[in-house]
Amino acid sequence: MTNNLWKIAGASLAALAFATACGGETPAPVEPAPVAETPAPPPGPDYASFVASTGRTADDTAKDANRKPADVLAFTKVASGQTVFEMEAGAGYYTELLSLAVGPTGKVIMQAPKEFEGFYKDPLAARLKDNRLANVTVSWSPFDKLDAADASVDVVTWFQGPHELYCAKACGGAVMGDPAKAFAEVARILKPGGSFIIMDHVAPAGTPTTSGNDLHRIDPLPVKAMATTAGFALDEESPLLANPADDHTKGVFDPAVQGKTDQFLLRYKKP
Repeated sequence: MTNNLWKIAGASLAALAFATACGGETPAPVEPAPVAETPAPPPGPDYASFVASTGRTADDTAKDANRKPADVLAFTKVASGQTVFEMEAGAGYYTELLSLAVGPTGKVIMQAPKEFEGFYKDPLAARLKDNRLANVTVSWSPFDKLDAADASVDVVTWFQGPHELYCAKACGGAVMGDPAKAFAEVARILKPGGSFIIMDHVAPAGTPTTSGNDLHRIDPLPVKAMATTAGFALDEESPLLANPADDHTKGVFDPAVQGKTDQFLLRYKKP
């Protein structure tokens, strides 16, 4: 075995010497092919710039410290060109920001039950005056019959609102939508892969959903159960708006807690 190895080595040296003598050159080592660099992903939306917009009202900006709007927008992942269905949009604090986020090629649909029109008609008229939010439309519709086509929406938001499904007593006896159907309606209008963002005031654990009547709060567990029943998959739960110092037994309009309640924030995906 050893003799064979010496013979092979000798033959190789002889071949190299012959090639050199004949003017040949030792082949240069082959360089590996360059590896193409993966391009960096494009930068995401600058949500802070929307919050800093000079067109926002002083009343809106005064709420920013507690509401953390840039972080909330980042959690929604809303982007330019998308269609957003904003459930229970209220006077439009978030509408203004969502309008900026989706830009001129996107649109925002502000929804609220007809029963709320008396509360918000004038503030909305002022906010939308002179077509200042040209990509925003208003829909007065119940929570269980949303005014949008099947699979037509990229993002649905419901900020500080699911407790209103149980607000019949405190809301003058109005029934604004069947709780058993409302989340299924959200699933109907969302595109596959679309996001459903839920935010609301935390009620004490185990509190009946009727807490929406007096406390205007709701236990997160039944909300999560409704989302699961409607076929949504939880994508992320954020502690962004949590406040352990909040007294969950006080109504959200109690001066002791108003504007600084403990809130849960969830992002669901439609498969």
